[in-house]
Amino acid sequence: MDHGKCVGKSPSIFFPSSGLGVERARKICQECTVQEACLAYALCNRIKHGVWGGRSERERRRLLRQAAA
Repeated sequence: MDHGKCVGKSPSIFFPSSGLGVERARKICQECTVQEACLAYALCNRIKHGVWGGRSERERRRLLRQAAA
């Protein structure tokens, strides 16, 4: 993800300690050209923590459950 909008930003933005911080990361991800690839990477590798591709941990778990059903 060398071309992502997240490059050079503090990792703490994408690994927030509360749900409120997720929105900050999402705003960055919304305009990112690799958002879909980032989300796919997180889903394929079952990454459990942080915001990836504009999706929270909970949202990614839901997507994985839906794909398995």
